[in-house]
Amino acid sequence: MNSPVRLGVNIDHVATLRQARRSDYPDIVEAARICEEAGACGITVHLREDRRHIQDDDVIRLRRAIATRLNLEMANAPDVLARAVEVRPHEACLVPEHREELTTEGGLDADGNRQALAATIRALQDVGTEVSLFIDPEPRQIEAAAALGATHIELHTGTYCRLHGARQAEELARLTEAAQLAHQAGLIVNAGHGLTLANVGPVCRIPRMHVLNIGHSIVCHAVFVGLAAATRAMLAAMAAAPQAEPS
Repeated sequence: MNSPVRLGVNIDHVATLRQARRSDYPDIVEAARICEEAGACGITVHLREDRRHIQDDDVIRLRRAIATRLNLEMANAPDVLARAVEVRPHEACLVPEHREELTTEGGLDADGNRQALAATIRALQDVGTEVSLFIDPEPRQIEAAAALGATHIELHTGTYCRLHGARQAEELARLTEAAQLAHQAGLIVNAGHGLTLANVGPVCRIPRMHVLNIGHSIVCHAVFVGLAAATRAMLAAMAAAPQAEPS
């Protein structure tokens, strides 16, 4: 039987609220603790090059304070890598990043950037950090992730979330095939981006799925019900999706 899919909560947008006024509240560490107490298996933050929400000190404080696992999303940028090596998060997820984007717009081209990624992956692994690559559900990207020595991948679910009907079903099939291929390559399979209470169920039913990292929709729901209740609601939606047997 497939193990239940676990939830990592991305709290970037708690920091977005704080940075809107450059205040010292809401406290990012308190947000992480609330999510953990509500059942999250880990906390995700994205230290962007422009520091638009999460700040360096947030990462330092979270690494010291949280009881679960810190997953640091990061571009392959020298200053961010230096901070990651210093902080030693439990996991680092390498993502593509563009200054003008509102949010991450697609998967990392691991296959086309093997040389540049290899040194970064080694530097992170040398300090005991597990490395994940945020990729689209494409066989060549999965093969590249395995060849580069990553232990995890995070499948980009943004396309699935934007589509409807038959096209969404086709994208779900791509995600399912990618998860199976990644498992066969020895990779742990996570997923995330754009997932909500309304669309998370089918992704939970993908065999071999390990963790879903979800942030924006949880923080938005929290505006109305509170962060603990929003986290528990997402966990309930995930638990309600029957687990598929691995083939």
